[in-house]
Amino acid sequence: MKETEKLAVGALVSALVLAVPGFLFHVAPRFPGSLAGSLIGIAGAVLLVLLLTYSAVKRSAWVKARVTKYASLGAILSFHVYAGVIGALLGLVHSGHKFYSPLGIGLVSAMLVVVFSGFVGRYYLVQVGTDLSEQQSMLAVLRTRYDAVAGALAGAPAPTVLTDAPLPSLLDAIADLEYAIGARKVLKRTLSRWTVLHVGAAIVMYTLLALHIWNGIYYGLRWLD
Repeated sequence: MKETEKLAVGALVSALVLAVPGFLFHVAPRFPGSLAGSLIGIAGAVLLVLLLTYSAVKRSAWVKARVTKYASLGAILSFHVYAGVIGALLGLVHSGHKFYSPLGIGLVSAMLVVVFSGFVGRYYLVQVGTDLSEQQSMLAVLRTRYDAVAGALAGAPAPTVLTDAPLPSLLDAIADLEYAIGARKVLKRTLSRWTVLHVGAAIVMYTLLALHIWNGIYYGLRWLD
């Protein structure tokens, strides 16, 4: 995971968060059906549909063997992340902050849940796992040092290690680290359920998106008149 990608996606998600309450200050009821609004909506819908590429590559060996000839799995995942956030932003712009119908409200809500749960899974959950591994490694070092110091003080043979740290300080450090690791494990288990939320919200989003597109076609595209 590149730090630049994390910063870029974080900035896009922040822009999305700031755009959500925009309906309090700006409403454009006719914009969604205008030519510009429709084109923005179509672009957003295309990006959201293209999100399925990563799912297909991840779950189908046949698709993966053919797609990965042209792009790595990491590149496809990065596209998945960018397409999701940008597609959601375009969808929000397309709405014109006109949140009157249950279908529109449901679609925007599901879209936001997909984006935020994906962001948590892609970046925060990975960071929690990395921090947990580092803390566990540090705990192993402290325990080894404690055993060596305790063994030396008891007159037992011990490996050559730094023994200048007093036992109470080592015990305090070990206790603090064990508590931090326990708390982080609980957090990781909680966040590990993000996949269920992400997939469930995606199913709802695509269902509502299909209904939204059908609704627009059925009642006519105003900008074609």
